[in-house]
Amino acid sequence: MNIEQAKAIPIVKILENLNLKPSRILPHESWFLSPWREEKTASLHVHNDKNLWFDFGEAVGGDGIKLVQEILKGQGKANSVSDALSWLDNTMGGNVVYLPIKNVRTREPKQPALSLEKIGPIQNSRLLSYLDSRGIPVSVASKATQQATVLNSNTDKRFSALAWKNEHDGYELTNPLFKGTVGEKTISFIRGTESKPPAIHFFEGMMDYLTMVTRHEGRKFRNDAIILNSVSNVPHVLPYLYQYGYSVGYTWMDNDEAGRKADLSLKHIFQQEHNLIAHTPMNEVYRPFKDVNAWHMHKLGL
Repeated sequence: MNIEQAKAIPIVKILENLNLKPSRILPHESWFLSPWREEKTASLHVHNDKNLWFDFGEAVGGDGIKLVQEILKGQGKANSVSDALSWLDNTMGGNVVYLPIKNVRTREPKQPALSLEKIGPIQNSRLLSYLDSRGIPVSVASKATQQATVLNSNTDKRFSALAWKNEHDGYELTNPLFKGTVGEKTISFIRGTESKPPAIHFFEGMMDYLTMVTRHEGRKFRNDAIILNSVSNVPHVLPYLYQYGYSVGYTWMDNDEAGRKADLSLKHIFQQEHNLIAHTPMNEVYRPFKDVNAWHMHKLGL
């Protein structure tokens, strides 16, 4: 089997021959649970028309040959292009060979059982001090966040946190000692002041978004914005880009490895799914600091 023949093999068929079934099938794409880590939400995306794949958890992708190389690599086997071609020839050309898949990551520990008891204006002195220490005026924070009283049923204790809604009607929470979620975790979408804006901004966390609103003298963005709330939520942005007409996507990811992977994943979305969107990373604005807020705090001398 040569390279051209290997690339013509549907990636979905390769995965199915590994005994992996799609979690979701759409007209032009399929989603699979990652073969190299445990997860509940499928993050391995296959573009059926272009016969390409991308793993949003690892920010790696390519054609069918690259997929087999990654799987062989995870098994500690020889994984050159020639090794992948041999495996494909043996597997797809004759009897199906089921390659054991190794889960290389364990599940993250479950969050405490949290419930929202009360939501209202930001008044708690510790939260006000927290915002001040991050250089965020309460007048800015109150436009996007509220104060939540949260019960942890595991400890029967209550605490206060800044809270903002996500797109699955859950609440994202943060205070100086805690970050978490009440309900299902996903992204938060914030409409800009323009009805059909030409661009959309992507931030890892709410503090980064509030930082840039603060830097713009408290004025709300003209363009739309998405708060990821976790880099693992990158795949969740897809429905919010489809046919929205954006021409530019500005990304404000952290200057670390997780941020780099998230940026690559967003770039993949722009190129593979919505190729009219130009990708504009904003990292140089706040480099060498870890994130937008750290840069902002330095500018303020905090």
